[in-house]
Amino acid sequence: MDLQERYDDAMFDFSRGEFARAIGGLRAVLAADPAYFDAQLALGMAHYRTGDFAAAIAEGHKAETLRPKEQLVHTNLSLFYMKSGDKVTAEHHGLQARIAGWRAENQAAKAGEPTAPTAIDPEMQMARPQSPAVSPLRRPDTFPEQPWKKKKTDSGPGPAAGSTAHQMPE
Repeated sequence: MDLQERYDDAMFDFSRGEFARAIGGLRAVLAADPAYFDAQLALGMAHYRTGDFAAAIAEGHKAETLRPKEQLVHTNLSLFYMKSGDKVTAEHHGLQARIAGWRAENQAAKAGEPTAPTAIDPEMQMARPQSPAVSPLRRPDTFPEQPWKKKKTDSGPGPAAGSTAHQMPE
């Protein structure tokens, strides 16, 4: 059985909820090839599913050494740290995941590849913002009466004509 088949078997066990068995299979794959990134990433998630957050974090950092700028690595580490109670480190890895995502979108845009938000998907067409040509904003020609604003009818100092302001006797 080749390495890919062993990895597939371990992932099948993972998908069935047999996490201990998946961990064994993933460890065997990594023993044969320590640089097998997908197996390393999945091993961290398998430990997370068993509730062993310390092992999940350790395996997540091993995946981080293989691909330090991978979005999913930091997303997983953020989740692992949050569940272990370390919110500050979880937020750090959450930020790293967002940065990695932006970096990937930028590189895809430069290469001319469609990114997820701009890909043509019929169901997502409704979510697209309307272009300004469809719904332009224009300034009104006249403004409505504003009765709450006082109008000045006299330009001189003192109360305006018709005012009921009281004057102090001299």
